Amino acid sequence: MTAELADRGVVVTGAGRGIGAALARAFATAGARVVVNDLDADAARAVAADCGGTALPGDAASAAGLADLVDRARTALGEIDVWCANAGVAPVGGADAPAAAWASAWEVNVLAHVRAADLLLPRWLERGEGRFLSTVSAAGLLTMLGSAPYAVSKHGALAFAEWLSATYRHRGVRVHALCPQGVRTDMLASTGAVGEALLAPTALDPEDVAEATLTALREDRFLILPHPEVAEYYRVRATEPDRWIAGMNRLQQGLERSEAL
Repeated sequence: MTAELADRGVVVTGAGRGIGAALARAFATAGARVVVNDLDADAARAVAADCGGTALPGDAASAAGLADLVDRARTALGEIDVWCANAGVAPVGGADAPAAAWASAWEVNVLAHVRAADLLLPRWLERGEGRFLSTVSAAGLLTMLGSAPYAVSKHGALAFAEWLSATYRHRGVRVHALCPQGVRTDMLASTGAVGEALLAPTALDPEDVAEATLTALREDRFLILPHPEVAEYYRVRATEPDRWIAGMNRLQQGLERSEAL
């Protein structure tokens, strides 16, 4: 599939703010026809009005919600060429996190991607082209202290993106995993002291992430790293796991000391 975006039909979930809104605007600037989806209907409409897109508010995680969104997006666009599975949740907590937090992370961060792919693949495989962009986060390559549900589910999102690419690349389906560290969004703000300590110092603006994403799509790269240093962290994690875990544990201890003050 060509990475030319002019006149392509693009759906961005979770696009009412943050990375999703920046992606919607960037795709529109590149000449794509954009569907802006978000649970917050007013936010979706505002972004759509700003970028000349079509607002289709609604649930982009449940089976029924996704089926409805795909149907409405096809009506609006004629065909869906690019699907941006961007909606996400970041509940805090560890093994003691409530069951509802684990369920929400799994539904939104993983199963929403699986369900969307299930609906999109038949037509994409018939056409011999389609592009799936998964907003994973560096947490999917590394981890996220303070949020086991987020870290675990983002690993699942990366695993599914890898599987999609390995399985269907030769049939024209291109898959991309967007893995930024801190981004100046409401989600980063919601992480509190942990996010402030670990992510805020190197946080990027959403527009920087969107620009890096469109560049990666044009270069047909699977792994999108707006923070290039994540590649080195990932290498150390893979080749020196004990060293990497020891380093993360030192960070954890530092956070605990800060909280005790």
